[in-house]
Amino acid sequence: MARRRCLQSARLLLLLLAAALAGAQPGGLYSPGDPLVLLQVDTLERSVLNSSSAWLVEFYASWCGHCVHFAPTWRALAADIQEWSPAVKLGVLDCADIANQKACGDFGITGFPTLKFFKAFSKSPETGTKVFHPGDSIQNLRQNIITNLEMHKETWPPACPPLEPASEEEIRGFFQTNNVTYLALIFETNDSFVGREVTLDMLQYENVAVRRVLSSEEELVKKYGVTAFPSGFLLINNGTFSRIPVQMEARSFYTHFLRRLPGVTRGPYTLTSLPDTPINTTSTPRRPADRSKVYMADLESALHYALRVEVARFSVLTGEQLRALKYFVAVLAKYFPGRPFVQNFLRSVDRWLRNVRESRISSSALELVLTNRKEVTPAVLSNNVTWVGCQGSKLHFRGYPCSLWTLFHLLTVQATRHPVSPPPPGPLEVLGAMRGYIRSFFGCRECAQHFEGMAVKSMDKVRSVDQAALWLWSRHNRVNARLAGTETEDPEFPKLQWPPPDLCPACHGVVNRRHVWDEAAVLRFLKAHFSPANIILDYTEPETARVVRRSREAKEGAGEWAMGSSGPRKPSIVWMNPKTQELEEDIVDLDSFSDLHYKSKALKAAAMVANKGRRVSKRDTIPLLLADDSHQAFDYAGAWESLRRRGMGSKQLIGALEEDEGDAMRRNHWFRMLGVGFSRLDVSLCIVLYFLSSMCLLGMYTFFRMRHRKGHPGFPTA
Repeated sequence: MARRRCLQSARLLLLLLAAALAGAQPGGLYSPGDPLVLLQVDTLERSVLNSSSAWLVEFYASWCGHCVHFAPTWRALAADIQEWSPAVKLGVLDCADIANQKACGDFGITGFPTLKFFKAFSKSPETGTKVFHPGDSIQNLRQNIITNLEMHKETWPPACPPLEPASEEEIRGFFQTNNVTYLALIFETNDSFVGREVTLDMLQYENVAVRRVLSSEEELVKKYGVTAFPSGFLLINNGTFSRIPVQMEARSFYTHFLRRLPGVTRGPYTLTSLPDTPINTTSTPRRPADRSKVYMADLESALHYALRVEVARFSVLTGEQLRALKYFVAVLAKYFPGRPFVQNFLRSVDRWLRNVRESRISSSALELVLTNRKEVTPAVLSNNVTWVGCQGSKLHFRGYPCSLWTLFHLLTVQATRHPVSPPPPGPLEVLGAMRGYIRSFFGCRECAQHFEGMAVKSMDKVRSVDQAALWLWSRHNRVNARLAGTETEDPEFPKLQWPPPDLCPACHGVVNRRHVWDEAAVLRFLKAHFSPANIILDYTEPETARVVRRSREAKEGAGEWAMGSSGPRKPSIVWMNPKTQELEEDIVDLDSFSDLHYKSKALKAAAMVANKGRRVSKRDTIPLLLADDSHQAFDYAGAWESLRRRGMGSKQLIGALEEDEGDAMRRNHWFRMLGVGFSRLDVSLCIVLYFLSSMCLLGMYTFFRMRHRKGHPGFPTA
């Protein structure tokens, strides 16, 4: 009985889960139910370029606050002009999606949201024209589309009706050349868009045509007795005409009347001609997070996104942008309390930027450095984006902006631990770097303008590192207050004044029944909360896994990154100048070295077991032998998988490892004891010196022995 109830409960749970998944909305700001085309990296070019339709595409980032604000306007515009298809189509592409980032770069997208109009039969991404201005209404956007449509000259969209004003001659012979029953004439001034809007509204309807007539056509105005503009007149192919009976001379009234005329029907056009593209609706499982902690996964994701996504959108960096990047990376290299491999990565990028003497750098040159193709040290920054403390309830909430705030709070606190003397003029290091980065690279341009406005008002009044930490804290709270209750607010993570009383009771006070902040307590809290001791590594990728993957990537790429020739190793005592010693101190990581050494031994032992009983060529064994001690660039994961395909199970692999390591330990026990703390070169030289000293002692012994014999007469013989 109990078992039956358990099964029934499980079935009910599965049904509820299935229902929840069925009703789940895909990620991003738009869904398949919206009257627009959801573009992706594999559909963008083949849909927009060489299309017989004109396209207006919004390139957005789901984390961008202004994009979130603009989404209802764009969605309403799509519904408003959905009848204009296939003359013009509306699409969207989420540049925050990792898969779409390169496509956004190819189309020259540097800020969000960006609207680009592509004429029919456009050949390349560069032909798109920006049409968006902050604050544009649906009406302004609609009129902008018409203006861009009229810019077509030789490549007029085949489905688009003529939008130019009609002449008296055209109207006179219209029914002889067009097989329709009705012709609607919209009399208007030159700057009016009503006639063109009604023309496009009726594009999908048959047996009716619409033409605009300007007030300057005096003969037609006089013939039809037009006294006000705009005015609508309906001509029928039997020669009669009448005033269009509408309560208001406006677009929607004209369109409603014309669609209800007898014999007027919708044509074969469809609202979307793009084949259905599967949309990823899989949501990331919620990662439990402790809000009293700072997560390294958020910080490293912010570094990756800022340097490899935001900065990489620009094909060339010059002037202020280049200076801002150098300043930003220098501050990161100085203050970011990252793991050794990440710190090495930041230092290597900083060294490269400092050595750049040109006034401009290309994105391809910067990409080589940011992907670490030429570096010889184990300097790795993960390209995974993992939000933990900054994870929102939906994909477009929190994420990158949250992690960027966290990163800069951390840097301002780190600067208080390493104050400079005397203090630099104006804004201090971290605030200046943050301001330059946001002004030059932050994708949400409206957000960047808001931050710049705050910086202009008061950032130059900051005089100490403690004031810098408090300035950033107070401005962050101002932003939270401005955005509270808007579309950008995650309902599960309201934008409150931070820190809340449960995290810092001493930070809050009441004076005359009004809330006040105790800034001394706030500063103490900031220094404790954003200290390296409060950063936890949950959900970060282990450094050893990064090294193995980076080795494989370097092997496939243009550069070489050999673990044996330039990776972690025991420093030699024989030849070590100060510069070499500094480099060794930066790159030696005993945990990583031990892990890779252990894995190489396992691969060698497993190979011996797998190949036992059959002849193996030297060519087959070389990669496995290289994995033993030389630590050349080697694909450990690939070799391990290859051995598994030969039938080696995990137990056999581990057993072979233990057997091989046991034999090695018995054979080399005393050698390893003598070699602790020395490199192979050191041990080899010690052996040579020992041999030479032994030979010297033997020679000295022989010499004195012979001399002793010559100095004493022999004993008399009997």
